[in-house]
Amino acid sequence: MKNKAGLTVIFFTVFIDLMGFGILVPILPSFASKDLGISDTGIGIIVGVFSFVQFLLNSFFGKLSDKIGRRPLLLSTLLITSCSYILFSFSHNFLMLFISRALAGIGGSNIGVAQAYIADITTKEERAKGMGMIGSAFGLGFVFGPVIGGLLAEYGYSVAGYASAGFSFIAFIFALFVLPESLPEDSVKQKISYKIFDIKYALKLQKDNFIIAVLVLIFFIGVFSVANIHGTLAILGMKVHNFTDRQNSYLFGIMGLVGVIIQGFGIKYLTRIFEEKKLVLAALIFIMIGLALIPFGGGLIGISAAVFIMSIGTSINQPIIMSMISKYSPEAEQGAVLGLNQSIASLGRVIGPVWGGFSFDYFGYQFPFLTGAAFTLLALVLSFNVFKSVHFNK
Repeated sequence: MKNKAGLTVIFFTVFIDLMGFGILVPILPSFASKDLGISDTGIGIIVGVFSFVQFLLNSFFGKLSDKIGRRPLLLSTLLITSCSYILFSFSHNFLMLFISRALAGIGGSNIGVAQAYIADITTKEERAKGMGMIGSAFGLGFVFGPVIGGLLAEYGYSVAGYASAGFSFIAFIFALFVLPESLPEDSVKQKISYKIFDIKYALKLQKDNFIIAVLVLIFFIGVFSVANIHGTLAILGMKVHNFTDRQNSYLFGIMGLVGVIIQGFGIKYLTRIFEEKKLVLAALIFIMIGLALIPFGGGLIGISAAVFIMSIGTSINQPIIMSMISKYSPEAEQGAVLGLNQSIASLGRVIGPVWGGFSFDYFGYQFPFLTGAAFTLLALVLSFNVFKSVHFNK
């Protein structure tokens, strides 16, 4: 590693912030449904607006970080995230909840910046491990966050919102005093386009670098497939199986725990044994099987087993593809490319929950999960054909 200390700091910064985010994940659908009377379709929109804002801003923030540095953007977005959770605690109708999640989306548009930070301080050989540590930080946030959220919800949903705000503010203070700038002072400063979503840059990337374009597409399809369950998994538990908020939190905790084990410890061994493209194919198979099994789990144990299978796939797929994208990106455009990838992935996280809530509402509770499985199969077929025909020489 070029900078192990910096990697440790960014890990803890992301972990603390994501723990705050994880608190709200299992309880947001039940809060919207029980307390505010919002429909399943409306819940899908509430979940989706967070990612829609990320779709608009991730690429821009990534490019901006190439210009002004990673640290200023990481600090400001952490503070915005904290404010969004305060607004959540005061939400008493659809509009306020919608605005709070949109504001959280602005704060959450720093993922590409965090990934660029990792790219700054790791060698290409260590890139997958570095990206895996980001995934591990996410995973730990989803281990502790949902469990804490499920417990705090028993004292009121606003209490959970205040706790989330507190964790994000702690992450802000921690980063303010400890997080160094990762962008070298002598790096080439790119002229950036101050556009919310730079379509021209995306088209240029597709034209100039076929490999990156295909990897971004595969990443998008995979994200959309899993995003179908972002709001509907908790609704499935609540409305079909009568799960409590605490029981729903266990499902998200499983996702986080699997992510920690695989991305924090297993990914470095897997990449030594297997080629990255083979790992992607295996990961997509796990995701497809897990998604297809969730609606037929029959209860907490069965659904937990299906979520476990799916989580193995997602924990391998995301850091590997992000590592591959980073390796094939120009060094001076790491923030721009990774930010663009996160923006396009965020579009999948918009369409997925909206379709998931709508299909749950109108076609039945199985549809969001089966839709995800079908699109994962599409990504698997695309990946197999592209990996077979394109030589990955890095």
